[in-house]
Amino acid sequence: MKQSEIKFTVGLDNQSIPETIIWEATDNPHGKPADTKAIALSIWDSEQKNTMRIDLWTKDMRVDDMKMFFVETLAGISDSIAKSTGDDKMAEEVKALVKNLITYLETEAKDSN
Repeated sequence: MKQSEIKFTVGLDNQSIPETIIWEATDNPHGKPADTKAIALSIWDSEQKNTMRIDLWTKDMRVDDMKMFFVETLAGISDSIAKSTGDDKMAEEVKALVKNLITYLETEAKDSN
């Protein structure tokens, strides 16, 4: 059986706040570790029937980038719902939420200028 490994290395400041996040994967086409500003990892516990989450971001990540990160994550979840469950209704509901959030972010950007 083939195996693949994904590794995250988090550099912390003296208050244990992430300053750097580096990820690497055995199947990464670039073949080398890469910097990122945020990760959101969800893990399904089939025995407890709940989700464990790890959300990390560096202290220098901009708030508007964080908001877009969450919107794009939700867009990906919509695609995953459709592919993994075939539940197009649920996927469309999440897509509608994404569209609303994009409109909200566009309005927010206009108002701040």
